[in-house]
Amino acid sequence: MNFSEGRDQKVIDQIIAAITGVPHAILLHQQKDAAHHRSVVSFAGPPGAVEEAAVRATGKAAQLIDLNRHRGVHPRLGATDVVPFIPICDISLQECAQIAQRVGERIARDFGIPVYLYEAAATRPERKNLAEVRRGQFQGLREQILTDDSRAPDFGERKLHPTAGATIVGAREALIAFNVYLETEDLPLAREIARAVRQSGGGLKCVKALGLPIPERRQTQVSMNLLDYRVTPIHVAFDRVREEAARRGVKIASAELVGLVPRQALVDTAVRYLPIENFSPDLVLENRLQSLGLLAANHPCVSEFGSDETA
Repeated sequence: MNFSEGRDQKVIDQIIAAITGVPHAILLHQQKDAAHHRSVVSFAGPPGAVEEAAVRATGKAAQLIDLNRHRGVHPRLGATDVVPFIPICDISLQECAQIAQRVGERIARDFGIPVYLYEAAATRPERKNLAEVRRGQFQGLREQILTDDSRAPDFGERKLHPTAGATIVGAREALIAFNVYLETEDLPLAREIARAVRQSGGGLKCVKALGLPIPERRQTQVSMNLLDYRVTPIHVAFDRVREEAARRGVKIASAELVGLVPRQALVDTAVRYLPIENFSPDLVLENRLQSLGLLAANHPCVSEFGSDETA
């Protein structure tokens, strides 16, 4: 889940407590970013547990976060901004979409927060794209929701919650949130690089990207979502950003992952940069142990993780 709070750990801890207070809901990872003013909290469990934890966390965030005072570089629509349900094992994407619909209905009913469904749970073709749902952000949607029929929520009244805004709920496959920091404060240049990298700008397939300012580091950032790492792996995205930056005389400062990442994505990147001869997946310790029955596979579960989401 993606929350519009990346600076106050006490607030984040209370949201996490709402999640872990649900039996069988297992916290996997938490990560906050002060510049984005955003946190990603990943958890897993049986469908019922994950559903209940998502609702409770959204309610707690609504109590603690006031978007009228929120300032951060990442686009956002709500205190609980995005709730993605992701199939991990023994559950389909369609079943995750059904969970998203139930959760969306409960959030609107219990907390008075309008809910928009996206990706596999979307009720309109244009709402499959998160960037389209988030268009206008909190301030813009406050007026649009009242008069524009295309901005009517899937659940709830046609008005924003006064402090918690709206929440976007959906189902999707796992994505990789990957950011590259540039040694420049030139935001138009960072946005130019992001445009060249993302699919909608004629760049890499299954890649979304935004150029964002990171003033406290005196840098900018190309913030990316890799929607399918098998189509565009991490190393391909990184190399393209580096190439586009070099063409403009800019160096790469560093890179980061936001949220969890599939093991194979890191293996693919390691193999790309380390010319290992005769590599096979059996050389990965965990893969070998699992194939021998010495490492338990994941139990049936549905999880929500990853950082949603860039343009």
